[in-house]
Amino acid sequence: MRIILMGQQAFGKATLEAYVDRGEDIVAVYCAPDKEGKPLDPVKEYALEKGLPIYQPSNFKDEIVLDEMRALNADLCVMSFVIIFVPETARDIPTHGSICFHPSLLPLHRGPSSINWPIIGGATKSGLTIFWPDDGLDEGEILLQKHCDIEPDDTLGTVYFNKIFPLGIEAMCEAVDLIRDGKAPKIVQDHSLATYESWCKASDAEIDWSKSVDEVYNLIRGTNPQPGAWTKINGVVVNIYDSQKLPEAGGTPGEVMGSSIEGFCVAANGGQILVKRVRPAGQGKIAACEFFDAGGVAKGAVLGQ
Repeated sequence: MRIILMGQQAFGKATLEAYVDRGEDIVAVYCAPDKEGKPLDPVKEYALEKGLPIYQPSNFKDEIVLDEMRALNADLCVMSFVIIFVPETARDIPTHGSICFHPSLLPLHRGPSSINWPIIGGATKSGLTIFWPDDGLDEGEILLQKHCDIEPDDTLGTVYFNKIFPLGIEAMCEAVDLIRDGKAPKIVQDHSLATYESWCKASDAEIDWSKSVDEVYNLIRGTNPQPGAWTKINGVVVNIYDSQKLPEAGGTPGEVMGSSIEGFCVAANGGQILVKRVRPAGQGKIAACEFFDAGGVAKGAVLGQ
């Protein structure tokens, strides 16, 4: 099939690489416009390396952009991590329309931070969906889904890079095969089960040490590495990344209970958090034990103040 690949960043590049490796006919690569002073997007870099036609429109409403798409005579458009809205007029140009990747089990967790929020909420399952997009937000008919477990110590980073990312590339290839063979389903989502969450922002990632140790731990791992859970230490914002949940109770919520070579322990409701890696404001990430030893925090200090 003649495929248009729309995408950006690492996932878009990996999808494009997979299609090129399996001999798909890539008639065009669409990626976001270049940003002055910023490196080229990995998708564009790879497309340049392979000599593939590249298009970078700022929108898909202009008739010139639509005419360019029509001239490609594409069979399918694959949207692999796209942040610019692509309206129906453009999506329907290829013979088989367009398909899109979303990193959740739709209709659950529609929206941009669909991996963060399940972890923050304590979910034990996640996955991804390849769907036929419409003008709604992640509301189109489902082509296929892949499931994965969220282990007790998984973070945003491990769920995405170790699980959803490779499963997503596999699913993108499987979806093309199903469409080529005329076997691709269009399963209507049960909209009554839909959930939507917006961006997981820094304002959502402030740690409330009075909450249960499970809630605190889930927030830390669900925002690791982005946007990074944070607390105030002596009035200064410090991000907390790698950590471990401990069953030992005691202490005032937020109280630093002590330190070891692994980091320092902070009391929460029903247990403690062993903080292993931090990023003080204006600095890079460092081992929590180094931060403690350098006087960044002391035993008995109460965080969040």
